[in-house]
Amino acid sequence: MRGLRAWIWVFLAAAALFLAFQLGSKFSFPKTKTSEDSVVLLEKIRTVCKLVTAEGEFSEIYSYKESKWFDVSFLSKKALIRVKAKVSVGYDLSKIKVEPDEKSHTLVISGMPPAEILSVDHDLDYYDLSEGFFNSFSTEDYNKINADAKDFVISQVKKSSLMQAADKKRDELINVIRFMAEASGWKILLLNQGIADQKLN
Repeated sequence: MRGLRAWIWVFLAAAALFLAFQLGSKFSFPKTKTSEDSVVLLEKIRTVCKLVTAEGEFSEIYSYKESKWFDVSFLSKKALIRVKAKVSVGYDLSKIKVEPDEKSHTLVISGMPPAEILSVDHDLDYYDLSEGFFNSFSTEDYNKINADAKDFVISQVKKSSLMQAADKKRDELINVIRFMAEASGWKILLLNQGIADQKLN
C-alpha cells in the first residue's frame, strides 16, 4: 500500500512539474515563441525561390556568317538557323530582403526585383549550311552559334511585351506573400523602388 502511495506521489509531482514547465514556457518566454514564428514564416517564403509569372514561345530566324581572310563567298561559311524557344519570365525571390519586426508582428520587405528572364529552353534547326574552302564548321562553331542564338532570343524577348506582362503580376506576388504572412498572424510593410510604400493589413 505504501508502495502504491509512493508511486502516486511521484506521478503527481511529475505532472505538476510538467504543468509548471508548460505554463512557464507559454507565459514566461513569449519572445522565444515570436522568434520561432518569424523564422518559420521566413522559411516558408524562402522555399519558393523563383516565381514564373509569364511564359512565351518564340520562333526566329538567325543568320550566321564567318569569313576567312577575305569576305568572299568561297572563303565564307554561313548558316541560316530557325530558333524555337520557350522563355519563362518572373521573379527571383532570393533577391528579396525580409526583416521581421517581432514587436509589431510586421514583416518589412524590400528589394523587390523587377521581372527578369528565368529560363530559356531553345532548339536550333539548321536548314541552310554552306562552307567555304579551308573554312568548315567545327564543334566550337556550333557551340558559338548555339550561344549566340540564345542571346539573340533574349534580345528579342526584351523587345517584346512579355516583360511588361510579367511586371503586371507583381501585385499577385505581393498578395501571395501577404497571404502567407496573415496565415501566421503577421502584417506586411513593403518598401521598394518604383512602388509606393504600402502596409497590407
